[in-house]
Amino acid sequence: MTDALRVAVVDYDAGNVRSAKRGFDAAGGEAFITRDPDEASGADVLVVPGVGHFSSCLAQMRRSGFEGLLRDWIAASRPVFGICVGMQLLYERSEEGDEPGLGLLPGHVERFPAGARIPHLGWDLVHAADHAGDDPLLDGVAGERLYFVHSYYAVPRDEEHVVGRCAYGGVDFPCLVREGSVVGTQFHPEKSGPVGHRLLANWLAAVR
Repeated sequence: MTDALRVAVVDYDAGNVRSAKRGFDAAGGEAFITRDPDEASGADVLVVPGVGHFSSCLAQMRRSGFEGLLRDWIAASRPVFGICVGMQLLYERSEEGDEPGLGLLPGHVERFPAGARIPHLGWDLVHAADHAGDDPLLDGVAGERLYFVHSYYAVPRDEEHVVGRCAYGGVDFPCLVREGSVVGTQFHPEKSGPVGHRLLANWLAAVR
């Protein structure tokens, strides 16, 4: 597809890079995996996956050379998509570690409360935030189940940045957020079958 957006999936040794690539390819992008910030800088959009412990992923991000690129992209309002821990790293801090986050999104990350069975694992319902029912990102997605695996969730400082939510462990937590040119998901769209691919296609269409 000659007009497909080039999607750079950042490989910093902390993410599901192959499944992310497959997900964005299925959504109509032209995805490639890269460990080279210079190569990634030539893409149309940047994808930051992430699986594991916040502090470990953060250290790997800072060693990778991609932190500077991420900061430059967000400062220039270029499109970034963060997945799971890859989204959490963009916030200011997390209860899963002492190191400050990248501080590129306003807010922090909390652990599910005591008594909640963790991790939150499997398919769960995503619903629109109160103000976001007609958001094009949610077209074909709101009211559907997507795949989660996590013990922590984001708490954005501004509720207007929350697009989608999911209820678990006594918390109606944000699972789809948008701040400027950045979109983040707590669920794994790349592992969520046709509904997840629909979300990615919605985002690529909005970027285009």
